[in-house]
Amino acid sequence: MANHKSAKKRIRQTLKRRLHNRFYKKSTRSAIKRLRTLKEKEDANQFLPKVVSMIDKLAKKGQFHKNKAANLKSKLTKYVNTL
Repeated sequence: MANHKSAKKRIRQTLKRRLHNRFYKKSTRSAIKRLRTLKEKEDANQFLPKVVSMIDKLAKKGQFHKNKAANLKSKLTKYVNTL
């Protein structure tokens, strides 16, 4: 276990940051699944920019690799266009 004051603080910060990151990553994955289940083109067109924004934010922070983010955005856009 940590003995130094700074090490104890780092543990607290890491836990808080991990929970924060898990929340945003999980909510983004849920939004992606929700977009894929939409059947109405109008609804999907309105929801797509929100999902793309969420993906971009995760890629910027390093939660998603930039290529994975690009692939996701491409596939989702292609799905919405085929509706």
